Amino acid sequence: MRSSVISGRFIKVWQRNFTVYQKIWKINFIPPLLEPLFYLFAFGTGLGALVGSIVYRGSTVSYIGYIAPALIGINMMYNSFFETTYASFVRMYYQKTFDAMLATPLSIHEIITGEIVWGATKSVFATAIMLLVISFFGIIHYPAALSLLPLAFIGGMAFGSVGMFFTSVMPSIDSFNLPIFLFITPMFLFSGTFFPLENLPMWAQKVAFVFPLTHLVKMTRALSLGYVETGLLLDLVYLLIFSAIFFPLALHRMRKRLIK
Repeated sequence: MRSSVISGRFIKVWQRNFTVYQKIWKINFIPPLLEPLFYLFAFGTGLGALVGSIVYRGSTVSYIGYIAPALIGINMMYNSFFETTYASFVRMYYQKTFDAMLATPLSIHEIITGEIVWGATKSVFATAIMLLVISFFGIIHYPAALSLLPLAFIGGMAFGSVGMFFTSVMPSIDSFNLPIFLFITPMFLFSGTFFPLENLPMWAQKVAFVFPLTHLVKMTRALSLGYVETGLLLDLVYLLIFSAIFFPLALHRMRKRLIK
């Protein structure tokens, strides 16, 4: 039985995925480039004309300025979560990539760590692209917004870890519809993304507080609009604790799944 200690060899898994990414970079480049434009046009121009402006931290901001940072947070979640669910499942179950890696000195923990870190890295890549696009709208405040890049990695680790946990328990690729419907979709709608949480009933606000995306969106919005304060540390700590819980859970469950 190989040691469960995670060594620097996990970077080999990261390098393998990065090499594949480079070969299909155009496909990976287009979504984070065009997605914010579609959202900002549909919600910002269409719905924004009806909403007008929103009061945020005592200041009035346009609706586009309000939702654009949330789109960055959603982008962080999507890139890491879908990488460690659908993409990792395909590598594990259909392509048998994990089996091939296990024939090398790599341990299961190193393989899964490499997968999760790669998912977090994809969040950073996509965030950099989105940040560049949204910057042309004049609603991103620098240099505070540069903090979104390391935040993308932290958020990517959180959602990459929980995504890998779901991969460890889903019996088939079609089963991912369940966590997407029950976990991702509610966060997408009710994490302060498209409207302030204060508009929800108190019980719904308490439920939203449990969502990791709520804390990620709160940080992306504050940093994008230039509000840097110590209160954001609580949201950062929440994401770190979330990762600290689901990262080892993902390692444990994937070990049980791969070793029969």
